[in-house]
Amino acid sequence: MIVKQLYTKCLSEAAYYIESNGEAVVIDPLRETHPYLEIAANNNATIKYIFETHFHADFVSGHVDLAKKTGAAIIFGPTANPAFDAIIAADNQEFKIGDVTLKVLHTPGHTQESSTYLLIDEQGKETALFTGDTLFLGDVGRPDLAIKTHLTQEDLAGMLFDSLRNRIMPLDDSLIIYPGHGSGSACGKNMSSETVGTLGEQKETNYALRADMTRTEFIAEVTDGILPPPQYFPKNAILNKMGCDSFENVLSKGNTALSWDQFNAEIEGGALVLDVRPQSEFIHGFIPGSLFIGLNGTFAMWVGALIEKINQKIILIAPEGTEQEAITRLSRVGYDNTAGYLKGGIDTYVKTGGQLNTITSISAGKLVEDYNSCNIVDVRKPGEYSAEHIESASHYALDYMNSDLNKLDKETTYHIHCAGGYRSIIAISLLMKHGYSKLIDVAGGFREISKTDIPKTVFVCPSTL
Repeated sequence: MIVKQLYTKCLSEAAYYIESNGEAVVIDPLRETHPYLEIAANNNATIKYIFETHFHADFVSGHVDLAKKTGAAIIFGPTANPAFDAIIAADNQEFKIGDVTLKVLHTPGHTQESSTYLLIDEQGKETALFTGDTLFLGDVGRPDLAIKTHLTQEDLAGMLFDSLRNRIMPLDDSLIIYPGHGSGSACGKNMSSETVGTLGEQKETNYALRADMTRTEFIAEVTDGILPPPQYFPKNAILNKMGCDSFENVLSKGNTALSWDQFNAEIEGGALVLDVRPQSEFIHGFIPGSLFIGLNGTFAMWVGALIEKINQKIILIAPEGTEQEAITRLSRVGYDNTAGYLKGGIDTYVKTGGQLNTITSISAGKLVEDYNSCNIVDVRKPGEYSAEHIESASHYALDYMNSDLNKLDKETTYHIHCAGGYRSIIAISLLMKHGYSKLIDVAGGFREISKTDIPKTVFVCPSTL
């Protein structure tokens, strides 16, 4: 038996390949199918089933494409109603893969159709549980992402309590837990950076699995502090339910080199210029009006959070050789309308006589010198800001910046920082695109600021007082 986790850091997402005696299954595949096909081909195995734990909101799955290419059946848990052919499994239904078995455990709560898959090995021993977004390491799935129904998040949280207590916690502590996501995903609040654990460890460390926790307490704790989901989540959930264009079609259309005249014509037609170079290159020169989201960070998540129209036509400024990667990562969150990239990149624009915009970036040391006269803006997430921030800083979370782009005064100079320097440049590019010009980046973000004596406010947990 082979169990392989395919973890994608950009999305903090885990897909799984399981193989036994020449037969294989894939659980929660990403949009591009070639990794799974390659593994199966190299092992001379046939992909028999594609299991989906639920209708994902944070990425577009490759289940439909993979099924077309392999003839494998797509399997969802009870109550799912996709718009394509699939097996809607019954609770406790078993599927044979070679000499092993996957058993469906219907575990609603994150969504109504959410299911986990129990792996039973060749000797009949329950060895692993593929938990999707029902149970993470350190957390459980948020109960507010289901495709719109009459149920409230409190209703779903109550279902999740029952699912965990009645279906998962009675299983053996030695069971290996393979979750759908790790730290960084917006599908939970407190996920571990580890991507594999055991059920016994989770019973000891996961707040949501406390043995003495009541249903009422669980609902209150799981729903407390849930921030609004990124705006692309419901759009991705619909794509996963309805089906979408093949990855190959998206790549073929987008992976097109454009001359400057073609590129400029797309701009005039309303295309968004998305610059995916490292921030260290972007700040020294970029096309006015372009949006920076670098491939060197959590690219797909920020694309989904900040580009509000999922069908927005996009044209790329990308380092040579990374164009296909950018198109691939855009497609993972449903942004399929890439029209091409500027051949020769930023150098081509300069050769046309185009004038570049730049961003001033200063060190944390320079911020110390200018501190008393600075207007400091912290663009980190609310939890990061609450934990510790510069005493005089205002908070303007990048996640929700689109909702109020007039929050700042366009005639005032602002020093902007995040945690390490990636998000601050995204924020500055977004603000500049909307008419701001007096913006200064603090290089290294709060990581470097924390080393200085700039006054800071630190959250102190009441239990430690």
